[in-house]
Amino acid sequence: MKNKKLQVWFPLFFSIAMILGMFLGYKLRDKMPWASGMLQTHSSGQLQEVLDLIRGRYVDDVNTDSLREAAIDEMLSRLDPHSVYIPAKELKAVNEDLAGQFEGIGVEFNIFDDTLHVLTVMKDGPSEKAGLRSGDRIITVDGKKIAGLKLDADSIKALLKGPNASKVKVAILRGGSKKEFTITRGFIPIYALDAAYMLNNQSGYIRINKFSETTYEEFMAALEKLQAKGMKNLILDLRDNGGGILSEAVDMADEFLSGDKLIVYTEGNKNPKRQYTCKRKGLFENGELILLMNEGSASASEVLAGALQDWDRATIIGRRSFGKGLVQEQYTLTDGAALRLTVARYYTPLGRSIQKSYKNGNQSYMEEIGRRIHHPTEDSLIHQTKLYTTPAGKKVYGGGGITPDIKVNFDTTRLDSVITELFNRNTIGKFVYRYYLNNATLFEKYKQPSEFIKSFSINEEIFKSFKIFALKEAIDLKQINQVNKKFLEGRIKSLFARQIWRNEGYYEVANAQDPVIIRAMEVINDRLSLTRK
Repeated sequence: MKNKKLQVWFPLFFSIAMILGMFLGYKLRDKMPWASGMLQTHSSGQLQEVLDLIRGRYVDDVNTDSLREAAIDEMLSRLDPHSVYIPAKELKAVNEDLAGQFEGIGVEFNIFDDTLHVLTVMKDGPSEKAGLRSGDRIITVDGKKIAGLKLDADSIKALLKGPNASKVKVAILRGGSKKEFTITRGFIPIYALDAAYMLNNQSGYIRINKFSETTYEEFMAALEKLQAKGMKNLILDLRDNGGGILSEAVDMADEFLSGDKLIVYTEGNKNPKRQYTCKRKGLFENGELILLMNEGSASASEVLAGALQDWDRATIIGRRSFGKGLVQEQYTLTDGAALRLTVARYYTPLGRSIQKSYKNGNQSYMEEIGRRIHHPTEDSLIHQTKLYTTPAGKKVYGGGGITPDIKVNFDTTRLDSVITELFNRNTIGKFVYRYYLNNATLFEKYKQPSEFIKSFSINEEIFKSFKIFALKEAIDLKQINQVNKKFLEGRIKSLFARQIWRNEGYYEVANAQDPVIIRAMEVINDRLSLTRK
């Protein structure tokens, strides 16, 4: 049973690790993570000779571009898990996430029953201006049918995206009526900040999902907003934040640390040591600071956490971080592709290496996250290589990510076979979307997430509707235990909040029952009690 559950969750862990390796935490020397240098080849070399022979003499037709890419991938796989080759056709999409925007129509969608359903429409975005609404089903794009063809999300995104100010025609089904709209594409922001709100009169919460070009700007706006509301203590949530642009993380660290303290340094065999230090007085150098991490927190997230932990500025709560401490620089190749090559390592102020071992190969490296989840001893200090002491006398370790000061174990409820099946089929999301559209008046009276938390509950009638919906997908919830039922009720309630208030509402509602948030608030309250005494 455990092996089966592990197999179910491996795609998630693999995707997290691959995302980390593909486009997070690259170039350190400039604001954006790509270099302008070109790699020039002065001779064809053996690889090109072999490809030329295959192209000219092989018995069958062969796509030599695919062979070349496979050869490059194989070479890089023998270096480290994060040196990667990015084909030219994929490079724009890879870079968009860190650039903080893309060109498109401004909708969130999902594919249910082989049809594109519009989940939310960005306020004041191109689609809202054209007249699209949540619940619309897009059936054609520029006259091309997309419904019923089993197209994946990437194929549909390619049709909907396009240059700023260009137009795209879509046909939608709304209720039983077909309507057509012409949408003028625009620049669509990709926000790095998911949520920022007050937990109580003195404690605030900020969640950052990546370190993109706009992260520091978004963070500062949120920090100032919360301080204006009286925030004295902060919970900074970096769980599942895979990293990104180092300068953004350094700038954030500068807001928490005083003087000219060292934040991080990088060094490699062919790259001299480079230090990043505080440059200015920060907005939050005092006050209780809690930083949340888990196995999905990597790269720039680990840099920020390591600096705050080394200087005794924050209490780290959660689980050991991913352990990505390799620095990549990007080089543009002659065909428009790119090579992201590891050139150095990150080190915390105390000199701790963040990078975990990859000596057993890339597959073992990727699977290490899954082993941690199922076997808590995998998260023990045996994977750390060296002991360090902070100025306040706290013991910290290097060589395997950032170990939290207070550990909160993974919620194994999510590994139940029924729960994993619900997630694999997106049954919960599909139910919430349809129930919300069919019962919109039920939710209209709620104006704020805080009101929704107190007054709305998943009653037996709603849960019965969910069980009936799940049964249609061959998932029987008749024998579900109370622990799993409570988990599902919380998930459904949080997703209802997301339909109303998007990510901000989702996290505010979900956090009300999050054991890591609850533990963080306990720590803050305990510290404040000691201060009063």
